[in-house]
Amino acid sequence: MKKTSVRFVQTALLALAVGFHTPLVRAELVTTPEAASQESADAERAKVQHFLEQATVKDRLQAMGVGGVFAAQRVAALDQQEIHALAQRIDAMPAGGNITTTEWILIVLVAILIVILV
Repeated sequence: MKKTSVRFVQTALLALAVGFHTPLVRAELVTTPEAASQESADAERAKVQHFLEQATVKDRLQAMGVGGVFAAQRVAALDQQEIHALAQRIDAMPAGGNITTTEWILIVLVAILIVILV
């Protein structure tokens, strides 16, 4: 009898513990604009990282004392608005072989952001 009551109490406590347990994972629907926004943010981040991988940009950043790996890490730490602003500036730059004043300004802006975020 005593063994049965102990077993009943243990089973009841286990049932209460499992019954009141709240799940740690939640599923939600993602709207199309949210998904598209995330895709565009990822594309813009890739564009900025690709810009930093160019030889002329790497050379200029090295001259300013910023390593390529460090710059890539700092770009990864930028928020979505900063990435969007940098991607727009990259899109506004003219195509060509020589770095123009606008490109130098962008390189300096990226370097300043990297230094600020350190």
